[in-house]
Amino acid sequence: MDSNDSEVVRRPIIGLPTYSERTRFGTWDVDSAVLPRSYVDMTARAGGVPVLLPPTGTPGPELLDRLDGLVLTGGADIDPARYGAPPHAETRATRPDRDESEFAFFELTRAAGIPVLAICRGLQLVNVALGGTLLQHLPDVLGHTGHSGGPGVFSVTTIRTVTGSQVAAIAGPEVKAHCHHHQAIDTLAPGLTATAYASDGTIEAAETTGGPFLVGVQWHPEANATDHRLMRALVEQAALYGKERSR
Repeated sequence: MDSNDSEVVRRPIIGLPTYSERTRFGTWDVDSAVLPRSYVDMTARAGGVPVLLPPTGTPGPELLDRLDGLVLTGGADIDPARYGAPPHAETRATRPDRDESEFAFFELTRAAGIPVLAICRGLQLVNVALGGTLLQHLPDVLGHTGHSGGPGVFSVTTIRTVTGSQVAAIAGPEVKAHCHHHQAIDTLAPGLTATAYASDGTIEAAETTGGPFLVGVQWHPEANATDHRLMRALVEQAALYGKERSR
């Protein structure tokens, strides 16, 4: 195998942040760093090598030297103090350790030019990190709970993408999206463009128009076992990034 063949078969390393949960398995009941298996499977099926990243404070540059791409995964509400708002009664179970780690991850990956796919909480984090704000409880604004199917259940929401956007090129003009969120973008951050909407006007995707690949979606592509287009797009960009870095 020559050097060109080695470059072709190298699979990009994709970082997947985890979160701390009390977990029971076998005879154990312990604190664990966890992430739904669907993220791991989606990354592997798209051609990436999934690497789980625990919330251990600010990451060092030596870790970023080993990553080709980052997925900001879904999960708990972001502390509203990060966008200068008091907490809503429905903003609960925030994770300061996860916020600290993932805001730092995002800042460092953007500075390094590493491609990023942001999912649900991940899109909200990107918006806050770049100077935007969040609607803390959508039912108060919309008058319905259509973006969440209830505890442990996804709702299926029809999403329309904006023609000419990256997310439209990747996912098409319409997406039957698996959603589970009670928060969403309020003020869109400078540098982001809204590129998909639900029928009620909720922003369901945003992206940058310049710089390293950064696409965020409010829905959960990992919940669809047969559609990995968004993750494949990240893996393709991560492979290009890894190839350029190794030159």
